[in-house]
Amino acid sequence: MVDEPLKTTPLHALHQELGGKLVPFAGYAMPVQYPAGILAEHLHCRSAAALFDVSHMGQVRLDGADAAQLLETLVPGDILGLKPGRIRYTLFTNAVGGILDDLMVTQAGDHLFLVINAARKDHDIAHLRAHLGERVRVLDDRALLALQGPDAAAVMDAVAPGAAMMGFMTARDLTVAGVPCFVSRSGYTGEDGYEISVPAAEAERVARTLLDQPRVMPVGLGARDSLRLEAGLCLYGSDIDETTTPIEANLAWTIGKRRREQGGFPGADVILRQLAEGPKRLRVGLKPLGRAPARAHTEVQDFAGQRVGEITSGGFGPSFNGPVAMGYVEASCSNIATPLRLIIRGAAHDAVVASLPFVAHRYAKGK
Repeated sequence: MVDEPLKTTPLHALHQELGGKLVPFAGYAMPVQYPAGILAEHLHCRSAAALFDVSHMGQVRLDGADAAQLLETLVPGDILGLKPGRIRYTLFTNAVGGILDDLMVTQAGDHLFLVINAARKDHDIAHLRAHLGERVRVLDDRALLALQGPDAAAVMDAVAPGAAMMGFMTARDLTVAGVPCFVSRSGYTGEDGYEISVPAAEAERVARTLLDQPRVMPVGLGARDSLRLEAGLCLYGSDIDETTTPIEANLAWTIGKRRREQGGFPGADVILRQLAEGPKRLRVGLKPLGRAPARAHTEVQDFAGQRVGEITSGGFGPSFNGPVAMGYVEASCSNIATPLRLIIRGAAHDAVVASLPFVAHRYAKGK
């Protein structure tokens, strides 16, 4: 069987020009880092502004006056209650309450705008089309950029007047560097920032304009992963998947009051029962007490040597200045400060359950 060639984003030539180290990711050639390195890129995002290419993610438009009502048959989030220009994080679930993917949904006025994960793009689109039919339109002629960091608002306002006035988790049409774009004040780093949906043919122009700003540097997927881990945010396929429910994943907050009362989404019986009774396991933050990082699949034990869980994401937190991890443990071991042990390369290392996020979120205040 011959492997299919990797897809590229509209910024592929720019990544090469900037010295990006390209690696396969979700079927695309994507920059994992640039010459500055992952550590420097991570810290720059926390202190200034970082530009990410996230064009590999899926952008989907749902048309029709009943789009929100129909989408609610696939997700537990309150989509009908979403006001124009507002964004909601939600989840596709299956019949047993497992998570098929996490996604962002924007009420764009005459349609819903969805951003879905790259690794689940084909699956999600097929899932949507099977249930929602012709109203599903894939926007494969657009790129997606993410500008993140404490200087993101000032940078965006310089090239897209009005951007700084946007509230967190809102979206609107804006002209960015002379290009009509759909801009959301959101992101997945724990920092303030924006995601910019731009016509593919104009993506490089917009990216170069942003990179010309003195506080902006290009940042790859390596730092994006360490940033989201410090922020306590889930990575699909690692921290959440079809074997985990929203309640187990500590994402109960994504299920609004009306949806809890009415149900009507896949796996509602399982999810609402766990909500009422509590799950048998929970996603928690884990802080190793030494300097050794605990990677995914590291076994978690109690002090009696019994296996009580497993790490799903872990590594060194540059801003936290130490190792950080997330994983699932038995509910009885999930309280903050519970002492546990991590089995790293055959040796037991002390750790404690830690509150999430490891680094405080600095999102813009809502308006």
